[in-house]
Amino acid sequence: MAKRQNLEPEVQEILQHIDNGENFLLSGGAGSGKTYSLVQVIKQVIEENPSCKVACMTYTNAAVKEIEERVNHRNLSVSTIHDFLWGNIKHFQKELKKSLIALMNDESSKIKSFSGELVEDDYFDLLGKGIQYKEYLKINDGIISHDEVLILSNYIFQNYPKICDILKDKFKFIFVDEYQDTNKNVIEILLTHINKSEKKNIVGFFGDAMQSIYDDSIGNLDEYKDNGFLKEVKKEQNRRNPQLVIDLANKIRSDGLIQIPSNDLNSPNMKDGVVKNGDIKFYFSKNSNIDIVKTKTGWDYFDTKETKILNLTYNLIAPNAGFKNLMDIYSGDKIIDFKNRIKKYIEDKNIETDFSEYTFGEVVDFLQNGKSGSELNNVSPTSGMQLFIENNLDLYEVAKTYNYENFAKLYIDKDQLIDDKKQDENDDNKKGSKRGDLINHIFKIQNNISLYKNSQYNEFIRVTEYKISSTEDKEKLREQIEELKNVGDETIEEIVDKADNYGICKKDDKFSKFIVEKKYIYDRVKKIKFFEFQKLYDYLEGHTPFSTQHKTKGNEFDNVLVILDNGGWNNYNFESLFTNIANNEKILSRSQKIFYVCCTRVKENLAVFFCNPSDAVVMKAKEWFGVSNVVCLDN
Repeated sequence: MAKRQNLEPEVQEILQHIDNGENFLLSGGAGSGKTYSLVQVIKQVIEENPSCKVACMTYTNAAVKEIEERVNHRNLSVSTIHDFLWGNIKHFQKELKKSLIALMNDESSKIKSFSGELVEDDYFDLLGKGIQYKEYLKINDGIISHDEVLILSNYIFQNYPKICDILKDKFKFIFVDEYQDTNKNVIEILLTHINKSEKKNIVGFFGDAMQSIYDDSIGNLDEYKDNGFLKEVKKEQNRRNPQLVIDLANKIRSDGLIQIPSNDLNSPNMKDGVVKNGDIKFYFSKNSNIDIVKTKTGWDYFDTKETKILNLTYNLIAPNAGFKNLMDIYSGDKIIDFKNRIKKYIEDKNIETDFSEYTFGEVVDFLQNGKSGSELNNVSPTSGMQLFIENNLDLYEVAKTYNYENFAKLYIDKDQLIDDKKQDENDDNKKGSKRGDLINHIFKIQNNISLYKNSQYNEFIRVTEYKISSTEDKEKLREQIEELKNVGDETIEEIVDKADNYGICKKDDKFSKFIVEKKYIYDRVKKIKFFEFQKLYDYLEGHTPFSTQHKTKGNEFDNVLVILDNGGWNNYNFESLFTNIANNEKILSRSQKIFYVCCTRVKENLAVFFCNPSDAVVMKAKEWFGVSNVVCLDN
C-alpha cells in the first residue's frame, strides 16, 4: 500500500501484523513517541477500514483529551479504561446484578457486602435499583466505584460469552495506551476472555514495561509474548532526552531495549542536525539540605513549568514546600496508628464485647486489664507510638475521651490532604475524590481569594454569592480579601470563621458534618497557622518546583533534580539501585523503574542528589555519570 510508505517503520510493522490478524505490542522507551505511533496507527486503520469502529483506552482524562484532539473522527471512541469497561457492560443489568451478587457472596472476592452477610439472589430486584457506577461506593445500594468496575467487568466477560461477542462486533480494533499501568483484570479481559469468542478483532498495546511504577498494574506482557499471542514491535528511537541522559537511561534499563537518538532532525532533542549532549550530575553530601544542591545547579526554581525537584514521598516535600505540620497530621499520627492496632486486635481475637458506649481510653483499659508479657504488648503502643504519645500527651488525653465506636471509624491518609495537585499552574484541574471535606473547604477559601485577586470577579460572585450593591460594598470586600490574604499568625480556625462571617466562603453541610464525625482531625488542623495552608495551596496549584516522582510520569521538563531518599518507604532501596545487591528483587526492580522514569523526564539538564551514600554507590555513580560529573558537596 503506497500510502503506508510515508509512515514510520514501526507503524508499518504494526500494520503488517494487523493485516495478518495478529494482536500486537509496541514497546518503546521514554520519549520514543509512542503516542505519535498510536495516533498514526489509528488514522491509518480508520482510513483503510472506513466502516469499522476503533476503541482507544488510556490511563488519564488528560491523555483522552490529547488523543481526541489529534484524531477527530466519528468512528473513534477514546476513553479511560474504567469508562470503556462500564460503557460496555452497563446495559446488561440482569447479568450485572447476578454477577455482583455472586462476587459479594464469594469469600475470595475483594467485593464484599457492606454488612458482611450473604446476599439473596433477588436482592437487587427487590431493592428496585440497577447497578450504577459512581465516584463513591455503596455496594448494598448497587453503587460500585473504580476498583469494583474492574473486578465486575472481568467476571462478566469471563462468564458471559455473548457479551464478548458483542464487544468484538462493536469494535474491530481495540488499542490500549500506557498498557504497563493497566490493571491485570483488564489484560485478562482483552487477551484471555474475549479471545474465546470466535468473532474477529485486533487488540494492540502501546507502552513501556520499564515505566511500570504502580504495584496494582500488569507491568509487562511477557507471558503473552512468550506464547506467541502478541507480536512485539520495538521502538528504539528517543526524541526527548539529550545524549548523556539516553546513555544513562540505557544503563538503568533491565529489559534489553536500548534507545538511540531519533534520526528526525525536527526532534526536540536535536539541534543543528545533531542530538543535544545535555548535562548530567551526581551530587552527594553528608548534609541533607537540598538548598546547597539548588545553588550548585544554578537553575531558576521559580520557573515551575520547566524546572522540577522530584522526591519519592510527600513527607520529603512538605518541609521544603512549607506545609510540614499539616503533613504530620495526615501522615504521621501515631495515636491513630495505636487506635488501628487496638481495632485490629479486637477483630483478630473476635472480641464480642459491645464497646459502643465506651470511650477509646476505656477500651484500652479494658483490654489491658489483667494482661502481662506479650499479651499486654499486643494491646499497648509500640515504642514509636509511645514516643509520639509522650511528646503529645495533651492530644492523647483528648483522644482517650472520644467515643470508641466513632473514633474506630476515623481514617487519615495523606491523599485527603494533597490529592489532585497540578504539575504547574497551566495544567487542567485533576479532579479526584480523595481530598477530604475539611481540606476542600479551606482550599475553597484560598481559591475564592485567588479568584478575586486575579480579577475573576464574575466567577468570584458565582461561587460566593457575594452581594455588591454599592461602592462601599466593593471597598469593604477589598478590605476583607486583603485581611484574608495577609493572615499573619492567625490560625486556620480563625480564618475559616472570618471567611464564613464575611460571606467569602460559607460553612456548608459537608464542613459541619466533618467537624462532628472527625472532630479529632479538625481539632488538630484548626490550630495550624493559615499561612501554612497557603503554602500547601501553592503546591497543589503548581506554583512550586516540587513534585513526587510518581506524579511526573508522562511529563517532561528542561531541568530535573532527583532526590534519592527512600523517605521511610520500604518498597524502595536506592542503595541497591547502584550496587545491584538486594534481598528483594521486587524492591530492586521498583527502584530501577522509578529512577528510570525520573531521569527520562529531562529535556536538557539532570541532577541527582544522594545523601550520605556508601563508597559502592559513589563508585557506580562514577561509572554511570562519568568521574567528572560526580561531585561531593562537602569539599
